Amino acid sequence: MKVITINKQDWARGLEHLYDSFRLFGPVKQDEFHNFRELVKGELPDLNLLNTRLSAKSMVYPQSEKMFEFTLDENRDDHHMLKEIHKDYSPRAVIGIRPCDARAFLLVKANFDTPEYKDPYWIQSYEATTFVGYACNTPCPTCFCTTAGCGPFHEQGLDLLLVDAGDHYLLKIITQKGEEFLTAAGWSSGADSDTASHKIETMKQAAEEKITTRISTDKLKDKKTTDLFEAPFWEDVAFACINCGTCTYVCPTCWCFDIQDETLGLSGIRMRNWDSCMYPLFTLHGSGHNPRNTKIQRVRQRFMHKLKYYVDKYGDGIQCVGCGRCIRHCPVNIDIRKVCDLMNGFET
Repeated sequence: MKVITINKQDWARGLEHLYDSFRLFGPVKQDEFHNFRELVKGELPDLNLLNTRLSAKSMVYPQSEKMFEFTLDENRDDHHMLKEIHKDYSPRAVIGIRPCDARAFLLVKANFDTPEYKDPYWIQSYEATTFVGYACNTPCPTCFCTTAGCGPFHEQGLDLLLVDAGDHYLLKIITQKGEEFLTAAGWSSGADSDTASHKIETMKQAAEEKITTRISTDKLKDKKTTDLFEAPFWEDVAFACINCGTCTYVCPTCWCFDIQDETLGLSGIRMRNWDSCMYPLFTLHGSGHNPRNTKIQRVRQRFMHKLKYYVDKYGDGIQCVGCGRCIRHCPVNIDIRKVCDLMNGFET
């Protein structure tokens, strides 16, 4: 794989060239937090951050997405007909996405792009996107990515990996899309650099050593589902939960959504919105019955899905990349690491 060196003064000039070929998205500071949004021409992504408050999930899978429009005006020939809303699937690039968030897209893909079901909105958006990762030289204290199938320099799901090496960047080209992005920016790819590759490997090892929190997942696959479901610790885990849904909204691997119609006068739209298994209405049936009508049931569902149901169904690890957002932002300090250890070590 090619690795090039980019002087930080040339970084901005290269991004300026990219506006002709891509819509650019990157982290921008908003009040005390960083979040992703589309950059205006001449604006640089703010890479002076640990991580964004929300993941880059919304770059492919928006929090609210208009799908169809319709009219209820019976004087029009097209009344009560759904018409698909045009979407912009032109090439875009997400610059500064952390490796854990890029890896999360591959987990979410298991829901939106399968042999049985293909979500056209998610797939077209994902395929139009080039992911420029930003390696974590200094991981957050709550990160546990190295034991969640990921890492601070993880490359899976990325097209390029950007590494801050002080007065310059190192850029590793991973895919053909990454090569095309590099060409559009005008940065010279040159020959493979053994020195730069070695430096990245050294920095990777140093970053991984800074991650001191770990989880154990080795026994989850062999646990009997009903035993974990009926385990006695769920009441203690759920005790402090206020069902605010913060954990699911900041999580890069949560994929639940609701579809609803909104009308104003005789005009209407059908839209898809993020939803959360932590909300009482999430499983409310039309009959009025709610199979998960208590807080304990909803908290158990969240962790069982992440750490057991997903493991059993897909066989590629847990539905978590160890970004630690749910730990940092939970207002009552519920910690997925502790729950995972409880589940992994549970014996009947």
